[in-house]
Amino acid sequence: MLKNKFSVLLFLLTIVLLCESPIALMAQSPWKALAKRQSTLGLEKGYTTLNAGSFNLKLVNSSQTVAGLIPKLVKGFDFTPGDSLKVRSADGLYHLGDINLRLRTGSETEWKKYNTAAKRAPIKALKVAGSVIAGADLAATLPNDIPLEVKRFWELQGGQLILRFELKNKTTLPVEIGALGIPMIFNNILEGKTLEKSHSDNVFYDPYIGKDAGYLQVARLSGQPSTLVITPYGKTPFEAYNPLLDDPTPRGIVFEGFYEWMVYSKAYAENEWKNAEQWNTPTSTILKAGETRSFGLKFLLSGTVKSIESTLIANNRPVALSVPGYVLPQDVNAKLFIKYSKSVKSISIEPQNSLTVTSSTATKNGWRTYLVKGNTWGRARLTLTYDDGLTQTINYKVIKPETEVIAAYGNFLTTKQWFNQPDPIFKRNPSAITYDYEKKEQVVQDSRAWIAGLSDEGGAGSWLGAMMKQLVNPDKAEVDKLKTFVDTVMFGRIQVKEGAKKFGVKKSLFYYEPDSVPKDTYSKDVNFKTWSAWPIKEANNLGRSYNYPHVAAAHWTLYRLARNYRGLVEEQKWMEHLTNAAETGLAMIKFAPYYAQFGQMEGTIFYLILKDLQNEGLTEMATKLETAMKKRADHWRSLEYPFGSEMPWDSTGQEEVYVWSKYFGYNDKANVTLNAILAYMPVVPHWAYNGNARRYWDFLYGGKLSRIERMIHHYGSALNAIPVLMDYRQNPDDFYLLRTGYGGLLGGIANITEDGFAPTAFHAFPSTLKNDGITGDYGSGFFGYAVNTSSYLINHKEFGYLGFGGNVSTSGDLVKLKLTTAAKSAVYIASAGLWITLDAGQIDEVSYHKVSGEIRLKLNAASQYTPNALIRLAQPAKVIGVSNYTLQNSSAKNHGAYQIALANGANTEVVITQK
Repeated sequence: MLKNKFSVLLFLLTIVLLCESPIALMAQSPWKALAKRQSTLGLEKGYTTLNAGSFNLKLVNSSQTVAGLIPKLVKGFDFTPGDSLKVRSADGLYHLGDINLRLRTGSETEWKKYNTAAKRAPIKALKVAGSVIAGADLAATLPNDIPLEVKRFWELQGGQLILRFELKNKTTLPVEIGALGIPMIFNNILEGKTLEKSHSDNVFYDPYIGKDAGYLQVARLSGQPSTLVITPYGKTPFEAYNPLLDDPTPRGIVFEGFYEWMVYSKAYAENEWKNAEQWNTPTSTILKAGETRSFGLKFLLSGTVKSIESTLIANNRPVALSVPGYVLPQDVNAKLFIKYSKSVKSISIEPQNSLTVTSSTATKNGWRTYLVKGNTWGRARLTLTYDDGLTQTINYKVIKPETEVIAAYGNFLTTKQWFNQPDPIFKRNPSAITYDYEKKEQVVQDSRAWIAGLSDEGGAGSWLGAMMKQLVNPDKAEVDKLKTFVDTVMFGRIQVKEGAKKFGVKKSLFYYEPDSVPKDTYSKDVNFKTWSAWPIKEANNLGRSYNYPHVAAAHWTLYRLARNYRGLVEEQKWMEHLTNAAETGLAMIKFAPYYAQFGQMEGTIFYLILKDLQNEGLTEMATKLETAMKKRADHWRSLEYPFGSEMPWDSTGQEEVYVWSKYFGYNDKANVTLNAILAYMPVVPHWAYNGNARRYWDFLYGGKLSRIERMIHHYGSALNAIPVLMDYRQNPDDFYLLRTGYGGLLGGIANITEDGFAPTAFHAFPSTLKNDGITGDYGSGFFGYAVNTSSYLINHKEFGYLGFGGNVSTSGDLVKLKLTTAAKSAVYIASAGLWITLDAGQIDEVSYHKVSGEIRLKLNAASQYTPNALIRLAQPAKVIGVSNYTLQNSSAKNHGAYQIALANGANTEVVITQK
């Protein structure tokens, strides 16, 4: 992503660039054009506000669409974009209360489109009685040839608000409903808002596309109560989630777009979506002549996002909970917990045999347990049918064992993506360069200079990922290639190696300056007449702080390889690599001071560098780096919402802001940051959305298919998992944090293909539903995975002992966790609050004695490059009754870590006990 360019897009037609400047308002904003559209919603006829249980429901008199959905418990807050109502009051703009239909009558073969937003006219209000608080015949706002009579009712039943549509076939022929969409219009419009105002006023919403068990959660940006949960009323399945691309509200970095809850989607599947495999099987329904059927949604008010599942249970909705999540490595034994008042009648799996699901014992309080094993790589859908006819779908993504995924990724980067052809002008060889998986070729030229220029996220992503892979599972041949890259390309070309600007980082090695290079340098197939084709002066600019963490991470990784292994990298140079990493952090503040005031994606690297400086006793350099970072943290402490960015809203700076706020004891700001992360990082029974930190503009800057679109597991997922899991380790009773963080962690590797290609993200639009075509900025997310990959052993009060990143077995008072992560270098024992990390070596298995608290590590045998294990112990959580842990019969320390000589050809056992 190119974060320092503020752009507003009118759909996909307009991109406006403000170079190297703070965020500013656009002089020719498409929002101004929207405001000039003629109002047809009938606002001049006023509004009616109704008591709707937990809400005050404000309706436009002329249309009976929603002008406000205001929770009574939150003063001055509205879930809907009521503050944009006047601007958005013309034909074609959707509001809550509208409906979208595609129909065909009798023997017709073509679908006809109808929606209540296309042509506004005053509706006919209906008399209300009983539970109905407002009703309308919508004929006036629909074409005359529609074969259905459409009525809408706002109801209050048992104190709960319901939106219900009544459809009646008014013809003598059967009518097939091939698409029925209910627009979900909530206030995710950030246009003209400060960061503070956005977090006060705005929401993000996320789907669980789970058929009859589906729901939509609408969370405030602040993460504070209240949260809106929308569930089916009657038979109104959540079959698909469709972007309302025909709504003319300008989509861009200040507005992701609106969506609709699709009850039926067959008409789309036969047309716009015909080339995509849908989350659920697209269906339609037939209304017989004279038949009437209702479809409805119920609006439930919850507390924070953590209370959504308890709200669903309280309202007798099915709840599914999978451990370790919905991205399922093939060597992991997962558990699925289901809670619903009705029994499961049948289970089906698509593709057949992609999963193995077996019923296990029921837990207390009505939870049913199923064992789930992933068999076949790829998407897998589990369908549960209950005794009452309710159908629930759960979408898994089955991947290879993590070790194999990461090995394939490293190999792909250092073979298919390894650029080593003559490059006398741009001097990018050798390097891991951007790759186009659809064309099966390296991207050596692109109109976005950074994509081919090895810097910015979209260009540095590949070599950054290749470097971080070595932290997880080093490979000598790959390390040798990457060491050459660092020595000849990164440090000296991307990063200034000498002189007054030493350690400064350039924006790109590739540039567009046709008058200063040989005639045939640039491809005729690339359109370079664009703002993103930087001249050499712009490419050499050192002022973009977001480029520095990539380089710092590469230096730090070489330090780790040199210091902790034998023969991978020259061991005597470890201090040089570590100081280069630290100097890169200081250079960021010196040469890019404006953007350095914001939290950086991958900014955790500076914290990791500082900890290693302290471990090594390099006090002077540690003090310099700590002092510089504290100035930044002090600035964040002064802000109400400390995770600002060059963008109006962002989801990447939170990672670093949280880490430093915690380090310096600014817990109030760390909590504000964590709450905001949880608001845009949902926990739902669907691999694509579970732990998926919100991002919707980076396909423009780092992707091949360029559009504003909710991105599936862009780099934000794994980066935001860093603070979430860090907070969990301090609060081991908060199961929600573990589920959120682990969803983001494994989401970070979910899109890697079997052969190792890693895309910038997966496309969420139902017309696409596939990986993007190029690698782009994926490497930033892999950084998050690499520094955060870990296993967790917990004792859940309801479900017993569970493992994340490992398989659990129990025998008497002994609980064992067999690790399944690729690195096998970290494990957290929640009952002890103990965090065990290895700088070198691997944990094969950990055992925990439930009574004594004794912990035993079974370490893998020594290898050519790993003769010793280096173990660190920390206790981030203070658990009642647990004292300090130490390694039994071991006091040998190497830069602060316990050094254990590993046996050849056999495991080594280490015992950890309380003092």
